Amino acid sequence: MSFDWFPGIREACAHWRDAPMLQHTFEALQASLESESDASIDAAKGIVECVCRVIIDELDDPRSPLKPERDDAPITEWVSIATRVLRLGDVRHRKFADLIKHHNGLAESLRVLRNDAGPLSHGKDGFIDVLTVYHHRAAVLAADAIVAFLHKAYLDVQLDPTRSREPWERFAEENALIDARVGLAVDADDGGTPTLRFLLPGGDELPLKVEVSRLLYQLDRDAYVEALNAARGAVESVEYEEQGEQG
Repeated sequence: MSFDWFPGIREACAHWRDAPMLQHTFEALQASLESESDASIDAAKGIVECVCRVIIDELDDPRSPLKPERDDAPITEWVSIATRVLRLGDVRHRKFADLIKHHNGLAESLRVLRNDAGPLSHGKDGFIDVLTVYHHRAAVLAADAIVAFLHKAYLDVQLDPTRSREPWERFAEENALIDARVGLAVDADDGGTPTLRFLLPGGDELPLKVEVSRLLYQLDRDAYVEALNAARGAVESVEYEEQGEQG
């Protein structure tokens, strides 16, 4: 079966490829569609809720949080709060407000369908007829419309780098500005621990004292291993020379 008809879900899951539970739910969605299982209804609803949680966790103001206190809050509440943290309701246009309501309506329909037909939500009559592939597709299309709407809006939001879980690449414009305007110098204390001095425009500096091992471990694991092997080789070479002198 072709999955070209849920591009919004695919794009969102590719963007948050480092979110394990989202990827797990996406894999469950694909597997259930391939087997034409009614579990695709559950997975579609789960995708929407998971995407909403990611967006809310990223954008919710910790000083005045909107995130539901209950993890089992209904999907409509998750979608509603996601639209609020994205400030989509700030657009003073009645027709656009109606559009947002329609997305909430899609979420409610998806909730009802999942409760009535999703085999993973509640125990069902063992002899009940399964849904058709068209039911599955309708559910996934509804989920895709919601996810695409929220994810595209999210991509336009200015994130807070002090608490964002997004990778460095997400801040391409900010990174380019820093790289163009901020210099770098390196000093070392008596113990050999380097201090990186970031030279700010105007003459100010931001010192950052960091061990070489920590810097390599955080930035490049392959480089860390290569440096470790080189350091071990240097130690073994010194020990060999000392043994030769003693002999």
